[in-house]
Amino acid sequence: MPLFGNTFSPKKTPPRKSASLSNLHNLDRSTREVELGLDYGTPTMNLAGQSLKFENGHWIAETGISGGVDQREALRLRKRNQQLEEENSLLQMKVDILLDMFSETTAEFQIMKKELNELKSVNRRRK
Repeated sequence: MPLFGNTFSPKKTPPRKSASLSNLHNLDRSTREVELGLDYGTPTMNLAGQSLKFENGHWIAETGISGGVDQREALRLRKRNQQLEEENSLLQMKVDILLDMFSETTAEFQIMKKELNELKSVNRRRK
């Protein structure tokens, strides 16, 4: 038994095998569909009797009515809402500018008023 030697020497682990020998994960969706015949279609779900499908990054009601509102009407309302938000932002900016202008005018008025009072007091001393 060695006095200062290393008595514990584990065996080297064998190198890991590749997780997948298939290169299908490198192919894009359309190529996989052609090669393997995988056509899953659009994802759909059913919530509270309402059937929804996923298209272009949004869930759309298959019946065309979502909560009693037509999809075209909902899209129109979203666009109108965005227009109103932009208009509101513009009006708030205009209000801020007007408040700045009002503050500047008030400050100038106060300075003029102070100067006028000083001139009046100087004029009274001369008399």
